[in-house]
Amino acid sequence: MKLNFDTLIIFVQDIDKLKSFYVDILKLEVLEEYQSEWLLLASGNCKIGLHKIGDQYLGDGATPFKFDNNTKVIFEVEEDIHQLRADLLSEQVAMKEITTFDNYDYLLCDGADPEGNVFQIKQRKK
Repeated sequence: MKLNFDTLIIFVQDIDKLKSFYVDILKLEVLEEYQSEWLLLASGNCKIGLHKIGDQYLGDGATPFKFDNNTKVIFEVEEDIHQLRADLLSEQVAMKEITTFDNYDYLLCDGADPEGNVFQIKQRKK
């Protein structure tokens, strides 16, 4: 059996808010969209689907919705990671410091979308 990774689906509360984040800030291309319920985005060789989560899975709504999950979406970039991090911070995106590991070929920087889904940008060291 040979499996080819095609699409990652993230369940979210507010498709429109996250569309602004992923399209306007991260510059991903919209492939499909359905009335604040579904958004399919192009990201290199993979697609990211944003699927509205059912109300039965949400709390009382008294506080802003944030997911607590164990998934991280990683985007490899060619442009300068320091400048990209600065640009994201200027857009009020929650970003951690840039890190790396000994004997590892990449610089890494984690961030979070408006609902708390973790993503990482990585750049090959020069």
